[in-house]
Amino acid sequence: LRDSLENEYEIDVTKYPDFETLLADLDSLESRYGELDFHRKDLLYDIDSISADFLINHIDYAFMAWRERAWAKKLSYEQFREYILPYRGSNEPLEDWRPYFWDKYDALESIMSDPSDPIEAASLINDDIKSWFKFDRRYYMHPTDQGLTEMLENNMGRCEDMTNLTIYAMRANGLAVTSDYTPFWANAGNNHAWNAIVVPDGKVIPFMGAESNPGEYNLRYKLAKVYRKMYSMQKENLVFQDRKQEKMAGWLAGKSYIDVTADYIDVGDVSVTLEAEIPDSIDIAYICVYNDGDWRAIDWGRIQSGAVLFQDMGTDVAYLPAFYINEEIEPCGSPFILHDDMRMEKLTADTTQMISLSLTGTTQIKQDSSTDGVNKINLTAGKEYELFYWDSGWQSHGKKAAGDQPLQFDNVPGNALYWLVADDSDREERIFTYSNGRQVWW
Repeated sequence: LRDSLENEYEIDVTKYPDFETLLADLDSLESRYGELDFHRKDLLYDIDSISADFLINHIDYAFMAWRERAWAKKLSYEQFREYILPYRGSNEPLEDWRPYFWDKYDALESIMSDPSDPIEAASLINDDIKSWFKFDRRYYMHPTDQGLTEMLENNMGRCEDMTNLTIYAMRANGLAVTSDYTPFWANAGNNHAWNAIVVPDGKVIPFMGAESNPGEYNLRYKLAKVYRKMYSMQKENLVFQDRKQEKMAGWLAGKSYIDVTADYIDVGDVSVTLEAEIPDSIDIAYICVYNDGDWRAIDWGRIQSGAVLFQDMGTDVAYLPAFYINEEIEPCGSPFILHDDMRMEKLTADTTQMISLSLTGTTQIKQDSSTDGVNKINLTAGKEYELFYWDSGWQSHGKKAAGDQPLQFDNVPGNALYWLVADDSDREERIFTYSNGRQVWW
């Protein structure tokens, strides 16, 4: 961790009893030294460190698994190349994990009902991983994805560690497994990665390494986009396109991912007419979802005649079109809801139609009404809440302290996107619209 003066602070997540204690300590450090952030001290490229012996051994074990494991023999060379041969899962420390897992599961076929069934093999391996490796939120604050040695020592990690560990164990045994991910949930904070297994006929079945087996896994929140990590470079990705601006929004600069959203949810294409003046230096626009208190770019499109076509977008989601200028997201149009029927509902604050809002919470929860049909109050009595509405940016409509009744805000512009934020919060509250006297969460 470094502060704004480049002073360094070491942190060991395993020395904290829980995630809350870790966050409290980080907050204490930031109160003394200012904002802290993770910075790479050194960037070690594989081409500068990987040896010929490592690659030869890796390739030999990969081919041995493809040829000798009964469930792997029907996989095509293309499936083998993309989903078995790669020697790493993400940007974790480089290690030779194949011999360890090849030996560990060498007798697997002897206990299988059908040794040719990749789903049974994957489930048995995952059952073993579940018995000793667990998710732990403290690893959100670990500066890198873990390598195999570290995971074997700690027996815990975040979702990227879980997917990488599962990739090691299964690829080492001829199972075509990869990692799918959403960079940002559409209706919650944070992101997520999980595993997917490719069977010989091309069908892809999602699951969560160290947690849920193929056919048993359900994603918890709403998706706007799903991408898949690939071994080969994907020439259709933004980084390979001719464009005016050099800088790209975050992870969209990646070279080796593909869009697989349509494998998971109903999708549609949406054409957005940009409302802002288009700078001469820009020919790419982004579409964003609201996540952890900010609009986050989740896909891109080329500007043509003042409009942008975004393809294969998840529906029933709130979006915002934006430019990426000086490494910042800059809105270039109104937020909108893309409904399931592909209807695009633009949310433009209407100051000629003022409304009253009766608000019962800041974030959707499962039980939003009591048994008598009256909305439950999910606000902290005595705490102040600030209401914002979107009008070319968040505009404050004032603060009120919560009591035992819904918070009432009057003379609020209608047809807007709203955001109710608690005093001293981490700004993770969800955005909402207002319809028929109720908050509709996005």
